Amino acid sequence: MTDRVLKVGVVMDPIADITYKKDTTLAMLWAASRRGWSLHYMEQSDLYLDKGRAMARMRSLEVFENPEKWYSLGDAEARALGDLDVILMRKDPPVDHEFLNATHLLGFAEREGVLVVNPTQVLRECNEKLYAQQFQQCLVPSVVSCNDKVLRAFHAEQGDTIFKPLDGMGGTGIFHIAPDGRNIGAVIEQLTFGGTRQIMAQRYIPEIQQGDTRILLIDGEPVPYGLARIPTGGEVRGNLAAGGRGVARELTDRDYWLVDQVKASIKAQGLIFVGLDVIGDYITEINVTSPTCVREIDAQCGTDIAGQLMDAIASRFD
Repeated sequence: MTDRVLKVGVVMDPIADITYKKDTTLAMLWAASRRGWSLHYMEQSDLYLDKGRAMARMRSLEVFENPEKWYSLGDAEARALGDLDVILMRKDPPVDHEFLNATHLLGFAEREGVLVVNPTQVLRECNEKLYAQQFQQCLVPSVVSCNDKVLRAFHAEQGDTIFKPLDGMGGTGIFHIAPDGRNIGAVIEQLTFGGTRQIMAQRYIPEIQQGDTRILLIDGEPVPYGLARIPTGGEVRGNLAAGGRGVARELTDRDYWLVDQVKASIKAQGLIFVGLDVIGDYITEINVTSPTCVREIDAQCGTDIAGQLMDAIASRFD
């Protein structure tokens, strides 16, 4: 393990607005701080390119395990991203134009030798719903289309169907259409923006009532506990942002089998921190942008997932 004091940048949503009790990025920053690494704070709008070099309006950052005061920021100064050793790209989706532009700017820092977690090219290429489609042995039947006839035909074949956007997060824009097809036309029209935007339809998995489990992988290896996000109040969405209840559980043999199906690809892509979403026996998404649920699993199981992640990052500098 490296003895080097790393300079760690973080690109994130405003730190003043995070939810202290469950924010995963904060756990990462605590873990880095415990190692004596220096922290440097940026929001997406702070990034810029000057004469072909990636720069940022950057502020020194201290973090505290105190719900009344969890951070302190220094004054902003223009600095080259190449001066850092590591950048944690923790801006939440959606993966919109500004997110993609930010990955291009961070790519200039990568070319100067900065380790970006996760790699910028992979953030652009691995859509969290489409990436999973490579592993058909792990999935329920699904289709991706913006065509009304294709989507209706899939529903007619499968019956209970989930429709969702390709770039959503936190359960936003997810619709459950029953076999009778009630409101299917309105849902397709709304999600596809009148047939101009691709969406995903998946066969409904009844096991969602037992939870949508987030399985975290570090360097392709699973944390032995996942967080089952259990829907409440008649919801079909288990996402915590949609009111789901989080219960940690040990991984099953089937969970480990699913991990084995994807880990070679994840490692080959250079992905250091990934979240699999699993309902019943099936993967529904592979999250590469800003995986969460670290704090909930740590609190219930006594793990130190962010610490494991920092160990994996430090190993790159041995």
